[in-house]
Amino acid sequence: MTAGDAQVTTNQSFYRITRCKYRPQLIMAITIPFFQQVIGFNLVAFYIPILIQNIGFGKNSFLMSALVIGLTGTTSTMVLMTIVDRIGRRAMFTIGGIQMLVSLVAVGRVMMTQLSEDNEISRGYAYLALFLVCVYLMGFGWSWGPLGWLVPSEIFPLEIRSAGQSIVVAVWFLSAFVVAETFPTLICQLKATSFFIFGGWVTMVIIFIHLFLPETRGIAMERMDQVWKKHWLWKKTIAVEETQDDCFDDVT
Repeated sequence: MTAGDAQVTTNQSFYRITRCKYRPQLIMAITIPFFQQVIGFNLVAFYIPILIQNIGFGKNSFLMSALVIGLTGTTSTMVLMTIVDRIGRRAMFTIGGIQMLVSLVAVGRVMMTQLSEDNEISRGYAYLALFLVCVYLMGFGWSWGPLGWLVPSEIFPLEIRSAGQSIVVAVWFLSAFVVAETFPTLICQLKATSFFIFGGWVTMVIIFIHLFLPETRGIAMERMDQVWKKHWLWKKTIAVEETQDDCFDDVT
């Protein structure tokens, strides 16, 4: 299909993406931005100022927390830029996911046993927790942070690209809104236990990526449909509509 032909079909892209043929891309357009919001980044960002304050920075804790998040995020994303096309998307999702899971469980354990009701923690444990938080941020920075946008930009063929990208952005903003509205209540009610809850989400995400996301490294957009046809699950979904595709094109 040429770019000109694809342009003619863009008005139908929202209809096309709901068909069985594009069901894998639609599922990824919904799940990837949703998972990006529920794997604990907001939780970690909430606790960083508390840790830095207990280390001794006092009123500068919020400024230092922004510095920590910015430096670790920038550094890890630059690392990802140099290795992602050699290692692959699935591998970096998995490596970063395991790193985030271990960090969340470890920080949750420290917070549960050492953080007082007044949000105070000894300096030694504050340093330990801050180090573990940085490990989490590094894992997020070279996996779900940038790859949550990179992979959706690669998986949509031209005929559904506009609809797919629109769904990704809409789901991201909707998920961000829901998390922002429920997060304060969750923290107040569960406190350190919330680390283990988000760890459960990360575990689910690791399994999801391993089972359902094919590798998209080095695949041209024109050949991306072949990736889904070779996947153990999605090839069954696509095969259902193979006989119906010609009929649809004849009508349109």
